Amino acid sequence: MAAISGKGNTFEQDLLKLIFQATNIANIADNAVTSPLANLFIALHTADPLEAGDQTASEATYTGYARISVARSSGGWTVSAVDAGGSTAANAAAITFGLCTAGSNTITHVSIGVATSGASKMLYGGALSASLAVSNGITPSFAIGALSVAED
Repeated sequence: MAAISGKGNTFEQDLLKLIFQATNIANIADNAVTSPLANLFIALHTADPLEAGDQTASEATYTGYARISVARSSGGWTVSAVDAGGSTAANAAAITFGLCTAGSNTITHVSIGVATSGASKMLYGGALSASLAVSNGITPSFAIGALSVAED
């Protein structure tokens, strides 16, 4: 018996383009359904939502917070191959959350999912490189290219 876990470099890039840019993978997957998902939704978390979690797990609660939608298109995400053979998807425009007007959170993780609110499917999640203390007057954001997902 053999356990196969790797993906080919071309398929890694194709998979990211399917998820982040709604680009078909010929003869495998397409986006041609009655109402395809037009946006992905970015959530902030105060702890690791874990792979078994959904986007509500440890989700930020400060006043002014809401998930941010990013279009599943080349205007929302760039997808590129990297030198080591993998591929990455990164935000093509700044992602700016609501201004904190009350409450506070220490943001440690971020996730990408499929709904604007509620216990939605989490596609990807991970830790921030440094935690972010959010309190009154703070507007969390990711600069262009600062939020990236890798496939290798």
